[in-house]
Amino acid sequence: MAEDLKRVLITGASSGIGRALAIWFAGRGATVWAAARRLPVLDELAAAGHGQIVPLELDVSKEQATVDAIQALDDRCGGLDVVIANAGIGDVTPADSSTWQMVEKVLKVNVSGAAATLTAVLPRMVRRGRGRIAGISSIAANRGLPNYSCYSGSKAFLKVFLESLRVDLHGTGVKVVCIEPGFVKTEGSAKVEGIGQMPFRMDARLAAKKIGEAIVSGKRVLSFPWQHAWASSAIGLVPAPIFEPLAKIARRSSAGPGRK
Repeated sequence: MAEDLKRVLITGASSGIGRALAIWFAGRGATVWAAARRLPVLDELAAAGHGQIVPLELDVSKEQATVDAIQALDDRCGGLDVVIANAGIGDVTPADSSTWQMVEKVLKVNVSGAAATLTAVLPRMVRRGRGRIAGISSIAANRGLPNYSCYSGSKAFLKVFLESLRVDLHGTGVKVVCIEPGFVKTEGSAKVEGIGQMPFRMDARLAAKKIGEAIVSGKRVLSFPWQHAWASSAIGLVPAPIFEPLAKIARRSSAGPGRK
């Protein structure tokens, strides 16, 4: 672990990629504040972190409270080195049956919550001249998927938001990393098995290793597994008049991943 990346905050750390990332960073000597709503689960994670993981009860859908909590943590720890916006919801939002409440639930976490997390101490990082911020987007950001309008749209927001931040922060010493996972074996992905067998799914621990190394090195964008990244890029090139009817044929009702 780089000497200047010893204090790490990860949201959505109670399961899946977030949990695996907390263990990965802790295993390399960092102090990790693992944030999520489920404090008892975080306590179990802390027990596996050999004293390096600190539970932090946090609901990113409460944006101002999230900013306040992260700023207070930054004050207490002497300055966060890495902030990872991982918390997210993958609920289905079919266009013909979604209510505003369903839509708002996803956007509050995936858009507002992620943006609040990433910007809470960003000006402080700039003043310090160092740091990493990373957001967990998705290969789903590359195209509007059937039944997942809010999920695809929210991840597209995060992808472009991070790119704009990267442009603004060029030369400041603060690195901006966008992570675009495909299918990863998590609690959430287990709930969408009806979509198919999810070929080339990656184990969460291997995914965390790839993500962690990308963040430490300051890589701009990481898309994986390569099979999913390639397929997503190819689908992005399909003209809308062809893509839309084909996507509608593939559309089906399914239970989306639960919230971390």
